[in-house]
Amino acid sequence: MSDVEPALAQGLEESFGPHLAALCERTARALNACGFTGLLVHSGSALTVFEDDRTYPFVAHAPFKVWVPLSDAPDSFVWFEPGSRPKLILNQPRDYWYKPADLPRGYWVRHFEVLPVPDSAAARAALPRDLSRAAYIGDATAEIAAWAPAAINPRTLMRTLDYDRAVKSPYELACMRAANRLGARGHLAASRAFEAGASEFEIELEFIAACGLREQELPYNPIIALNEGGAVLHYQVLNKRPPRERHSLLIDAGAEFAGYACDITRTHVYRDADFRALIARMDELQQGLCAGVRAGVDWRDVQLKAHEETGRLLKEADLVRCSGEEAVATGVTRVFLPHGIGHLLGIEVHDVGGFMKARGDGDIPRPEGHPYLRLTRTLESGFVVTMEPGIYFIPQLLEGARADDKQASCINWPRVADLMKFGGIRIEDDLAITPAGSENLTRDAFRAVVAGRA
Repeated sequence: MSDVEPALAQGLEESFGPHLAALCERTARALNACGFTGLLVHSGSALTVFEDDRTYPFVAHAPFKVWVPLSDAPDSFVWFEPGSRPKLILNQPRDYWYKPADLPRGYWVRHFEVLPVPDSAAARAALPRDLSRAAYIGDATAEIAAWAPAAINPRTLMRTLDYDRAVKSPYELACMRAANRLGARGHLAASRAFEAGASEFEIELEFIAACGLREQELPYNPIIALNEGGAVLHYQVLNKRPPRERHSLLIDAGAEFAGYACDITRTHVYRDADFRALIARMDELQQGLCAGVRAGVDWRDVQLKAHEETGRLLKEADLVRCSGEEAVATGVTRVFLPHGIGHLLGIEVHDVGGFMKARGDGDIPRPEGHPYLRLTRTLESGFVVTMEPGIYFIPQLLEGARADDKQASCINWPRVADLMKFGGIRIEDDLAITPAGSENLTRDAFRAVVAGRA
């Protein structure tokens, strides 16, 4: 990370040590509570394509990236034993077909004992001879079973570690601010490409170039949907030719920094003033929801509030003939907003622990009628969540509503027909929760990039 701006580099240098110390402390507590004396974490393996010798792009396991910001080190391990410095066992095969991982450098390396090894046998030799009281997290292979750890992917231990991942340290927040700045650069470049008449594929290329990342280094494949493609929530096509008529762009695309993700969505319109006003109204709704989140808020209440506000928007936009309250009561708002209002964010885009009642067993249920909500916990200071309301014109859901008498009578069908060509609207920011409210990592990043500060 030699190209990192000096202030960020200094901040990472100063904050990683306390971050790792806290990680070691809570991991030691979890191991002790579960009856283990050590933890072995695997980075994952490069998976081969069926009937071929080439591999799919490697994605490091999240529990490994919790410890070290390495995304391209397959078959490596972190070994942690309470009271000792964590050990990074880095796989460096003697290979001339593929370049092995370099010895890491940077602000975090001095906090680890780094041991390069050429193969799995050498990795095993670098570990204690007896692993019978150690837990292992990673791919459950026959080779790992032969190493005889006490448990492979023990549920109680993993839930305990996952539960605590929701609260981010100052180091993690610094990484997520940096990821948002990269993402903001990409989104601004993508919007310029849209205005210039680019195809979905060309817009993605502009996004990637502005972020300075390879596609496999992104936290997820970008959703770049022109026109009616915006009605497909996880649109994946990337047409290489621009459409004959340009109406709208929905882009849901993130960047990654030191293993931490941002998740940003923006919707753009080409010329239509009516749809532009609808986007502005959704932005106002989204910012109102952001203003209402703080530590102590039950995220399920945010989901229900989002549907109340969506009902009002649908009424104001003349998309429904009933009241906003009736749109909620009849399920019409779920026709236009079928997904959850947001999720935890961190090492993973949809980060773990979103339903956990406590560190052990037990989950908090979703509200009735909202099966796709990914977060049900009460917010705590240090959580990072996404806020992503939207409305969509989804043919499958609208067909179902037309067959339901109560819903069909609520919807202004000619108005919906006029807007189908735009696909939908989604606006998404990343929020770091504080006791008094939230820090909008995404809006801050856009302001910094536009002002030339990032």
